[in-house]
Amino acid sequence: MLIVFEGVDGCGKSTQYARYKSELTRRGTEYLPLSFPRYEEKSSALIKMYLGGELGGSPDAVNAFAASSFYAVDRYASFVSGWSEDYNAGRLIVTDRYTTSNAIHQGAKLAAEERADYFRWLKDYEFRKIGLPEPDLTLYFRISAELSAERISARGQKKDIHERDINYLKRCVQSADAAADYFGWRIIDASNTEEKVFQEVICKCPI
Repeated sequence: MLIVFEGVDGCGKSTQYARYKSELTRRGTEYLPLSFPRYEEKSSALIKMYLGGELGGSPDAVNAFAASSFYAVDRYASFVSGWSEDYNAGRLIVTDRYTTSNAIHQGAKLAAEERADYFRWLKDYEFRKIGLPEPDLTLYFRISAELSAERISARGQKKDIHERDINYLKRCVQSADAAADYFGWRIIDASNTEEKVFQEVICKCPI
């Protein structure tokens, strides 16, 4: 089974992912944890160039289809060289981000009326043509763009080209909402306290 934790930047997804893993371990449930992009691997080279602004100073400098390929290649390399056997053996796999991130961040570059066509293309491209497995369950941690920007600023870290563009963050939320509806993601209200969010995670993703 493949479970994906997904959401816009600053939604608290990674915190909930860490808590969920700890709960799996506490209960003695065997699983394989994954996280994307894999910045420490060679396959992420184009992603780092893109996010660092080397291919243009704004997210829109690289079109949705080209940027989607950067991330898809990293996931493909991970799958064929790392976890394909685990997946084919039926092992539980839990991942922080996945192909779902393309739906959010690259779909944000398109007009609202173009997103459904992009989602269809993305599903065919990553799951059919490339051969990555489809998620069995995706948890979408939903927050507003304003709260996203607030939480990102609170980190005090250097921002990438996605994180420093509030208009882009707004479009990401819109694209994520559309993707959640299109792909059937389970929506988590990530504006609540960490504990309330985690209880909702356990409710919507039973261990």
